[in-house]
Amino acid sequence: METESEPYVRLASLRQLHQVMADMNTARSLADTLQTVSDGVVQALGYELACVNLVRPDGDLVVAAFSGNAAAEALITGRVGSRESWERRLSMGENWGDLVFIPHTEGWVLDDDDVPQWYTDGPAPRFEDEWHPSDRLFAPMYTPAPSGGGSCGELIGVLSVDRPRNGRRPGAWGREALQMYAFQAAIAISNARLRANMQRALVRLEREQQALRASEESFRQAFEYAPSGMAIAEMGGDQHGRILRTNDALCRLLGRPASAMRRYSFSDLVHPEDIGTLLRTSAEGGRAELRLGRRDGTYVWVHLRNSVVADAADGPRFLLTHVEDIEDRKRRELQLAHRASHDALTGLPNSAELRSRLASRLCQRAGHAGALEPVDSAYGHPAFDANGHGFDFPSTGVEVYDGYDHHVHTVAPEGERDDGAKGLAVLFCDLDGFKSINDRFGHNAGDAVLIEVARRLSGGVRDGDTVARLGGDEFVVLADGLGRADAQDLAVRLRNEIIQPIRVDGRAMRVGASFGIGWASCGMTADEVLKSADERMYVEKRSRPKQHRRAG
Repeated sequence: METESEPYVRLASLRQLHQVMADMNTARSLADTLQTVSDGVVQALGYELACVNLVRPDGDLVVAAFSGNAAAEALITGRVGSRESWERRLSMGENWGDLVFIPHTEGWVLDDDDVPQWYTDGPAPRFEDEWHPSDRLFAPMYTPAPSGGGSCGELIGVLSVDRPRNGRRPGAWGREALQMYAFQAAIAISNARLRANMQRALVRLEREQQALRASEESFRQAFEYAPSGMAIAEMGGDQHGRILRTNDALCRLLGRPASAMRRYSFSDLVHPEDIGTLLRTSAEGGRAELRLGRRDGTYVWVHLRNSVVADAADGPRFLLTHVEDIEDRKRRELQLAHRASHDALTGLPNSAELRSRLASRLCQRAGHAGALEPVDSAYGHPAFDANGHGFDFPSTGVEVYDGYDHHVHTVAPEGERDDGAKGLAVLFCDLDGFKSINDRFGHNAGDAVLIEVARRLSGGVRDGDTVARLGGDEFVVLADGLGRADAQDLAVRLRNEIIQPIRVDGRAMRVGASFGIGWASCGMTADEVLKSADERMYVEKRSRPKQHRRAG
């Protein structure tokens, strides 16, 4: 192109320019595109040296490609010039359209700035448009302007060119060609960056997908082969709580195949008494101990721990539930609780449990503790019978509002005559003649007698009544809903049961029993009630001849 006399341009030069533009738009990478842009200046535009200065993310410009001189290329490729120095250069000299030409007469002020540059030697110009070795020509490269925007977009780099082969400053055609080339180079570089970003994004996406697949596989293996039960359930919507997936450990624990488990929700499997506990647990980090139903109709105690699996777009989606078998621990806890509240010899409730059950029926009025003692929240009655099973007493007394809770007050029958009123009878039983059995036959025989007496007392009361061993040879019966005559009849029946012969190691042994009947009433403490029954028992014991206290 350097031999053309404008406006006459050889067709071969246009073809060559077209080819280099095609090459820079088909380069495989950003680095290849930058080098193709630099090479194209030398090959098609008639300059001996060309440099591509690319804007970095921090705004400074780095020498990204160089063509025409290997020594100069090795010297400045990769070096960085500050954005401030470049803006100074682009604001100096003469504007040839979008090009910036700084003649040697002005360029000396740039010799000491930090823009990488090369130096060429040569004689001073002999005529007006001759190229001087210190002349500088820059072609800024801008991204295409947005629709409706200004003449150019963002600066992405600067083409530096030097030493035109014809030794002259470029004319109108040369300037137009370089400006057009810079414009097309900007498009090619922008597209190359987009492709590079897309390729990096695709690589990153593939890595993320690989990591996700690996994570999913790890989760699948951890889920499937976990030693304890795992389940995934729906969260929210009409299908909330429906089980979607279970592992083998949970299926084995409940004795149900995975296909059958998908027909249930946890609310279908939980013990009816534990529904409220389950509902309070259906949240992130929820924990609970409850019972789940097995296929054979039995229940197993488990510990549930929930985690919410959330979707970035839709929010919480699934509930991941960890199910741990705690049947053995629960059994041990119940055994320990039973031992703490029951007599080791007879299996009856012990003194502490007796007082607890009695206190649960008695609210304390002003003049006592000033607050309610514990009562069953549903009925206001003791929660367990003599065997530790739940029950409630028949309603007695008058229901009043005491300022703390709804409570059915326990009221004792008035007077010594049976007026039909019913209350909570407390029968204090003391064995007669038991010490002589211990003295004559030993404590093993005495223990056997106590066990049998406990059995007879338990068999002689109603379901829901409490039989407790207070200590030694003293027993207490709590029987609600009795009148005075009913309580006296019960004491007689129990005494008649106790005095029957008891066979121990082939010997027939007999003990008697003295009963004192007390009545529980709100406003009393448990100890006061027991003391009252104890005193009545001693009155009854002293009122009978000694020979009549024990039969046989």
